[in-house]
Amino acid sequence: MRSIRLLLACSALCASFAAAQSAPPDDIYFNGRIYTGAGFAEDKPQTVEAIAIGGGKVLAIGSSDEIKRLAGPKTRLHALDTARTGTIVFPGINDAHTHLGGAGQTKIHLDLTGTHSLSEMQSQIATYAKTSPAGHWITGGNWDHTLWANAVLPTRQDLDKFTGNHPTYLERIDGHIAIANTAALKAASITGKTVPPQGGAIDLDKAGEPTGILRESAKDLLEKIIPPPTQEERRRGDELAIADALSHGVTSVQDFSDWQDFLTFEQLEKEGRLHLRIYEWLPFIAPLDQLKRMRAHHDANDPLLRTGMLKGFMDGSLGSRTAAMKQPFSDDPKNSGLPQFKQDELNKMAVERAEAGFQLGFHAIGDRAASMALDAFTEATIQTSLDYQSQTSLLTPCRAQNQDYQPMDEKMPCAKSSKTPQQSGPQWPLAARNRIEHAQVVDPADIPRFKQLGVIASMQPNHLLTDMNWAESRLGPQRAAYSYAWKAFWDAGVPLAFGTDYPVEPITPFRGLYAAVTRMNEAGTKTYYPENKLTRGQALYAYTQGSAYAEFAEKRKGKLLPGYEADLILVDRDLYTCPASAILKTRVLTTIVAGKQAYPEPSR
Repeated sequence: MRSIRLLLACSALCASFAAAQSAPPDDIYFNGRIYTGAGFAEDKPQTVEAIAIGGGKVLAIGSSDEIKRLAGPKTRLHALDTARTGTIVFPGINDAHTHLGGAGQTKIHLDLTGTHSLSEMQSQIATYAKTSPAGHWITGGNWDHTLWANAVLPTRQDLDKFTGNHPTYLERIDGHIAIANTAALKAASITGKTVPPQGGAIDLDKAGEPTGILRESAKDLLEKIIPPPTQEERRRGDELAIADALSHGVTSVQDFSDWQDFLTFEQLEKEGRLHLRIYEWLPFIAPLDQLKRMRAHHDANDPLLRTGMLKGFMDGSLGSRTAAMKQPFSDDPKNSGLPQFKQDELNKMAVERAEAGFQLGFHAIGDRAASMALDAFTEATIQTSLDYQSQTSLLTPCRAQNQDYQPMDEKMPCAKSSKTPQQSGPQWPLAARNRIEHAQVVDPADIPRFKQLGVIASMQPNHLLTDMNWAESRLGPQRAAYSYAWKAFWDAGVPLAFGTDYPVEPITPFRGLYAAVTRMNEAGTKTYYPENKLTRGQALYAYTQGSAYAEFAEKRKGKLLPGYEADLILVDRDLYTCPASAILKTRVLTTIVAGKQAYPEPSR
């Protein structure tokens, strides 16, 4: 094994030596244990002692003596001294599912994360209301009633006596339901006779009046009248969210925030103050012409900030019982969730957007929602066909706009194939890289369809740490056995991309890594269907190279090899070998993006 590693290191060193001679490294890190990311998928991780960085890229890897010989007079030398300090280097984490804008607004408004009772929630609301200007809207949220002893949803009356004259609207932690007080409902003219939009619901009490709980698209009735944040507030929130990500070793995110947040990220980049790579999603339901304008707004070749996937919602969440299920919830037998589309409407929109060259990603928590998404992807794949000779293909941006956009099979151009799939079962190209976000409950019969269509399972293992307390009661043991099925996807050859769903869960990737390899609660006292555990290499792969693949960037990030982006993290323990429980205590010492320290923020 040692000889193989030396050969790889020497090969990489020779390949980059000419470049290093003409441009000596900016930085060299040596005397360390550096995981390059190579071998993660096979659980045979490559490690080296030193790495040379220049121009934001990895120039060379190898032994300390070899790499130090590349130093020029201005090269900065950093002794890791792993044997003494315990500092270990890993590729930067690419979080495949975040909401930076929402996280930022929660940080600057009322944050109810972790409240363990209704009374604790009420106390925080009362304190916040006292410091708010008269009549000012109270917004924020992140409350989770499943943490409360009785697990009963709050009502508008529970809020009214603590909010004073403030209209109040607070989203549940999953963002799929919200509680509004009486003043807010009145401002939105929501009554017991209000008809909710498709895919939404307004909870009513025994008297036929709103309880204050709004589900899914019914939230739009109220959200549209809430004054938007000022640009100053938005920027402050976005900066806090970005700093939070960097402090936890996240160097890239695939994000779904408001367009105004994207414009804020763009402004930060122009000022040289954006130090997190962002692949921004656009709303699937927006008109196609608008989506094309948004795509054209920013350089698709920008390695720091670009737009990409279209995000659509098939259903809600398990916690709020709005996930679309094939059979009713075990603990709510009259409820099968809230699908957000009719299948024919969804298919039509998917085809139209696929033909325009967009990657599609559908939020699907329930098994019915996942099947709907797969049906739409099937229709889009057939209708767009894939003609290998065409240069105006399913993924036009792949060649015309962004050289990072490449199909898995390099011999296959990003283009169209025959309109009629083979009767024996189509093996369609993977160029589209469509995605299902969450995929928490998937019918086992549908897992092969992911593989067949080249659909990525974009999942968040940390959700299990929250959900395992009640998921089995929602689903029943039969469905629970194939929920959060990371290993089943991996074994079926389905591409995995891991993220956090920040701020639904904390941005730290280490909770997710722990969950993926243990399927145990954080106390280590409860296990959830352990047959779907992953190895550490597989989980680390999904958080780095798997997520890079999901955004068409696996040829430039996710590994610390020559030519790749110099995105790396220094942590205080070996995530590959430390006890599993110790993963939760991981501390990020330094985060480096494009070769520059992004956390801790350098003093100006």
